[in-house]
Amino acid sequence: MAVLTSRQQQPAASQQIHTARRTRVLVFCGLAVVVVLMAAASVVIGARTIPLDTVRQTLFAPTEALRSTADYGIIVTQRLPRTLLALLVGAALGAAGLLMQTVTRNALADPGILGVNAGAALAIAIAVGFAGVTAPIGFIWFGLLGAGIASVVVYLFGRGRGRRPDPLTMTLAGVALTAVLSGITAVIGQLQPQAFDQLRAWNAGSLQGRGADVLIAVAPFIVLGFVIAFLGNRPMSLLALGDDVASGLGVHLGRVRVTTLLAVMLLCGAATTAAGPIGFVGLMVPHVARRCFGTSSPAALLAGSALFGSVLLTAADVLGRVLYSGELPAGVVTAFIGAPVLVLLARSRKLREL
Repeated sequence: MAVLTSRQQQPAASQQIHTARRTRVLVFCGLAVVVVLMAAASVVIGARTIPLDTVRQTLFAPTEALRSTADYGIIVTQRLPRTLLALLVGAALGAAGLLMQTVTRNALADPGILGVNAGAALAIAIAVGFAGVTAPIGFIWFGLLGAGIASVVVYLFGRGRGRRPDPLTMTLAGVALTAVLSGITAVIGQLQPQAFDQLRAWNAGSLQGRGADVLIAVAPFIVLGFVIAFLGNRPMSLLALGDDVASGLGVHLGRVRVTTLLAVMLLCGAATTAAGPIGFVGLMVPHVARRCFGTSSPAALLAGSALFGSVLLTAADVLGRVLYSGELPAGVVTAFIGAPVLVLLARSRKLREL
């Protein structure tokens, strides 16, 4: 009788796995369509609305007559790099948010919780205020350096008295470091007001004025961050089961946490350098991805978080152009959306399930 029951359960389990895979494929296809639609809207919508047919001809069949028009110049030099950057930065923040929530086992964790964004922002502030860096492409190395130092400091504080970093201690250290670094950045802005005029939009989290040079500068670091995240994704996901269980399954906890911090440093450092400290994307996106993809496939969950992040940030950038003629920064729009979501998440009983 027990043998028959076991045989009956096997087809049912196989059917569930097949259904879950089919659902993930359908969600990925739907997300791909939404990404394309949001990218098209980002290129079309702005202070000057460009016909969709003009965009199509510019991308796939440009003529000599079209190359001499203002629309062609706007698409190639402004809208297209900005759209690609929004997709890339959104993907980086979404993936980094998932990694942060996994390694800290904190459902309210945001990429900025380890002070990575604040460290990058402070380093860029020092570069602008005291090193005389003016071009956005020059910020990348300072941003990565600041993000790396902040990550190491939080990791060392998180270790506490023991050899294993404590997720709660690491989270509190990140919050404290973020407050301190943000305060120092504000002081530098007061001391060097003229140098900071050009960074006001960047400090609010804006993609405005970001060209192909910025895209080319940050793309390799974000891609490298994704490579590290995907290669170490499986052992990273086991941390959600607890340190003892993960260690019992053969996971080297210290190595996994260092790898995660390196991926977060690259993703958040490059994203912050390109678009400024944008919050709430890394907070909201992983929760949506878990509802759509579950937790059985870590690679699918990471990829889904990246796609949802691209959609959210691109949509926020487009909404900023529509809601206000002078363009609301994307970081302001995500804050308006993310604040209510943060309250709902804080009140949710499902937080304990993470």
